[in-house]
Amino acid sequence: MEEYILAIDAGTTSSRALVFNQKGETMGMAQHEFTQHFPKESWVEHDAEEIWTTQLKAIREAIESAGIHPQQIKGMGITNQRETTVLWNRKTGKPVHRAIVWQDRRTADICSALEKEGKSTSFYEKTGLLLDAYFSGTKIKWILDQDPALRKEAEAGNLAFGTIDSWLIWNLTGGAIHVTDVTNASRTLLFNIHTLTWDEELLSILNVPSSLLPKTASCSEIVGTTETSLFGFSIPIAGIAGDQQAALFGQMCVQPGEVKNTYGTGCFCIMNTGSTPVQSTNRMLTTIGYQLDGKVAYALEGSVFIAGAVVQWLRDQMGIISSASEIEALAQTVENNGGITFIPALAGLGAPHWDPHATGTILGITRGTQKGHIARAALEAIAMRTREIVVEMQKDAHATFTTLKVDGGGSTNNLLMQIQANLLNATVIRPQTTETTALGAAFFAGLAVGYWPSLAALKDIWKKDAEFKPQNSSSTQQIIDLWEDRIKKVCNVTS
Repeated sequence: MEEYILAIDAGTTSSRALVFNQKGETMGMAQHEFTQHFPKESWVEHDAEEIWTTQLKAIREAIESAGIHPQQIKGMGITNQRETTVLWNRKTGKPVHRAIVWQDRRTADICSALEKEGKSTSFYEKTGLLLDAYFSGTKIKWILDQDPALRKEAEAGNLAFGTIDSWLIWNLTGGAIHVTDVTNASRTLLFNIHTLTWDEELLSILNVPSSLLPKTASCSEIVGTTETSLFGFSIPIAGIAGDQQAALFGQMCVQPGEVKNTYGTGCFCIMNTGSTPVQSTNRMLTTIGYQLDGKVAYALEGSVFIAGAVVQWLRDQMGIISSASEIEALAQTVENNGGITFIPALAGLGAPHWDPHATGTILGITRGTQKGHIARAALEAIAMRTREIVVEMQKDAHATFTTLKVDGGGSTNNLLMQIQANLLNATVIRPQTTETTALGAAFFAGLAVGYWPSLAALKDIWKKDAEFKPQNSSSTQQIIDLWEDRIKKVCNVTS
């Protein structure tokens, strides 16, 4: 019987599952969207049980679409939206609160208060993270602070915390395994990336009981097996990584200085810095890239909270387009942005500004402004936010890179990729498989179960699809100049 690897890609808006063969080709795939809840302004929540049911459905359908039996699945890898926080009852397995999503800003005031108390240095030195509502730790604190009865349950050891990987593994194993990996742990504000342990001082500052926390594993090891009743056969769970770290590995950025950017709901740019964590002086995040064979590869990361979400906003809230795929054609109806700058701070601004109170702004509107100008400015905004991060990252790493590997849904937009190459003055490379996040999870699982023998074998699988070389013109510099002037106005208004 031919064998395969299954990858779970638990995203921000959908649950996906993919079946890969030994060549890294997708043999079967299924995807189900789940509900986005916005109970208050700047609050974003998910129903964790809906995530589980849609994910289970996607797994079953992906196996069916591949035309294989679950017994042919050699191993399963999981990659997930990071920082999203789930708390559940260990006895019932039921969530005690809706999952608070990484985009949620409700804990911005908690972060500000901690900064005023002088706690930011401790967090940065131990976790590599800035104090921001983005991360899980303050979300856990908020849930427990809202309900004294929940805090008592947590202190009694009756509750469990997990990012989406932990929540899915708990359900896949029938509640037998409570685990996460070092990449997801490194995004909680609770995990010391130097000692690879949960940090007692940081737990104390945030008043988070250690009994809530999962065990930590490397990205590539068998942590458990699925409950037989789910698929009629028990499948080893052998790979775990947060989505951006999985994409880094799926892009085979395994040498220091290699960079990838994922264009999804947000944009996430990561540079492999090797065995040494690089402390950023330019407000980038120091994080764990992956852990393999006992060795940790560290990374620098810059996060753009709103990227593809800008296109969704133009579709759903503004009605400028009826489907996301229309944005490229609409942007091409005009020669340039018509003087428009779109600052996409729809959920605050991430790196390098880290302004949780910034709001979205469209500047330069005139009577002559057309839908196409706004569409083009939206694509330029995604590329400019990425440019800001890459420029600062190069300063931290003391390196100049000449190529950017890209993936994610937005990377299929040729106009966006050309704009990105122009603004970076660097070559943008898109692989044949843009499913690099899922592929990275599959690679981790496949190495753990011996499906692929080595890193060298994985490098042979990665293949280039398209290259976008910079085409510099005066309009490129104009975009940059207008952006740098106008983004200051957005940040100054909120500071």
